[in-house]
Amino acid sequence: MINNALQFLLHTILGLFTLALLLRFYLQLTRAPFQNPVSQAIVAITNFAVKPMRRFIPGIAGVDTSTLLLAFITQFLLQTGSKLISNYPLLVADNTIWIALLGLAFVGLLKLSIYIFLYAVFLQAILSWVNPYTILTPVLDALTRPVLKPLRNRIPTAGGFDLTPLVVFILAELILIVVITPTEMQLLRLF
Repeated sequence: MINNALQFLLHTILGLFTLALLLRFYLQLTRAPFQNPVSQAIVAITNFAVKPMRRFIPGIAGVDTSTLLLAFITQFLLQTGSKLISNYPLLVADNTIWIALLGLAFVGLLKLSIYIFLYAVFLQAILSWVNPYTILTPVLDALTRPVLKPLRNRIPTAGGFDLTPLVVFILAELILIVVITPTEMQLLRLF
């Protein structure tokens, strides 16, 4: 029972921190408005870890590699801590297990990235019907533009309705089902 509580705390704290780091990375990558309160909140939440890391790991070609590396490290700590809490003998494990943990951390980042874009597209679609002028709109527009814009150029509207969010959902689910989940299952079989 205590293991379940520890697993819950570990997944909640490190999972949310990974989410915040990935959001910061994607907001910077997509050039979302920095003065937006949402962007400011994400920066404030993650600054304590990102600022010191930037001293050692510089950005490369405008990509915030320190934030992305922190997200990967956090995901690796989540996977490792989860195995330790479930009494897996990591300290005596061979190198294959450590490579599997690194793979699970990478797959976790990919999965979380897909979910970030899925939820951003979903929220943007809902807000476009309800209130398209919220403080979230510029951030969501910046996040979804790299995914939706190429599709909008190729997919015509149907009776005035934009079908690209639906196409994004279908493609993202296919990627999750065909690529991400089988890879994760293969890595989990190593334990």
